[in-house]
Amino acid sequence: MQLDYEQKIKQLEKANRILQKKLERSESLRIALEETNEKKEALFLKVIDELRDSQKTLEEQSRDLEETLKKLRAMQSKLVESEKMSALGVLVAGIAHEINNPVNFIYGNINYVTQYAEEILELLKCYQEYYPNPVITIAEKIKKIDLEFIKKDFVQVLQSMEIGSQRISEIVRSLRTFSRLDEAELKTVNIHEGIDSTLMILQNRLNSQLGCSEIIIIKEYGNLPWVECYAGKLNQVLINIISNAIDALEQKLNYSQHTYSKTNGLATLQTATFTPTIKITTELINNWVSIRISDNGIGIDEKTTQQIFNPFFTTKPVGKGTGLGLSISYQIIVETHQGQLECQSIPGVGTEFMIMIPLQRL
Repeated sequence: MQLDYEQKIKQLEKANRILQKKLERSESLRIALEETNEKKEALFLKVIDELRDSQKTLEEQSRDLEETLKKLRAMQSKLVESEKMSALGVLVAGIAHEINNPVNFIYGNINYVTQYAEEILELLKCYQEYYPNPVITIAEKIKKIDLEFIKKDFVQVLQSMEIGSQRISEIVRSLRTFSRLDEAELKTVNIHEGIDSTLMILQNRLNSQLGCSEIIIIKEYGNLPWVECYAGKLNQVLINIISNAIDALEQKLNYSQHTYSKTNGLATLQTATFTPTIKITTELINNWVSIRISDNGIGIDEKTTQQIFNPFFTTKPVGKGTGLGLSISYQIIVETHQGQLECQSIPGVGTEFMIMIPLQRL
């Protein structure tokens, strides 16, 4: 009996040892499996992180490529615009030179013609005093040509020719100032001459083109010394900003007319009282030259103002603008002249551009 009991105990112990070993092996397998799963999960997470990093890198590279492409397009357009302005400068300078020669010839001889005319008229007066009763043939000729009228009008005609020649000379001088072929050189110039020449170039647009009175130009020039700058490039900025001001005035008038058609007379008063005006103010502020150009045009909202100097940004219809004018102007003032160019605007009230350039390069 005792022997059977001991055998059973041994058998149980043996079975227990076998079960224990199996449990140990199962636990080892479980741990190994968990470790394998952890490794696989870590590897999976690592692959996901690497994929995310790769995606982020690709997105950054894509953005960089887009930005580079945008810059290249802007640079190409600016180079084209610069070449156009350079070619225009050469053309204008050539035309101005060709016009100037014959005009100088005409203007230089008007004084002689006037002197000769006065002497001839004086001679006629002497003849009339000594021969008050000419023969019938001469008397009829005098009556036919209306000699008295010719004597009065002849001098006025010569004066008109002189005024016209002076006007042409002023235009030629403005063309030469505007198209400065030395624009690549830093020179000391009179800023007011550049502004006046720009206004002369745009005179046709400033005249009665809006269906109402001509655009009023208010010039409040301060006492400025000569300024060291790239004159041709600065004139390009001025013509861009003033041209935009004229566009804004035209838009405001068109809006007023459109309102009139809808409100049955409400805009009549608006159009009648609207005086298109551009004001140009210059002053010296702590060795900086300030040029402010404002208009009472249609104005622009704050969102547009924040983007106005971005390349290719424009609010004009297709074909009316490239979106480069103000972008190039910003580059010329800020980068080339180490200055400042800012814009403030109130919709319906008007817009003001503020140019600040140092008297001398910083």
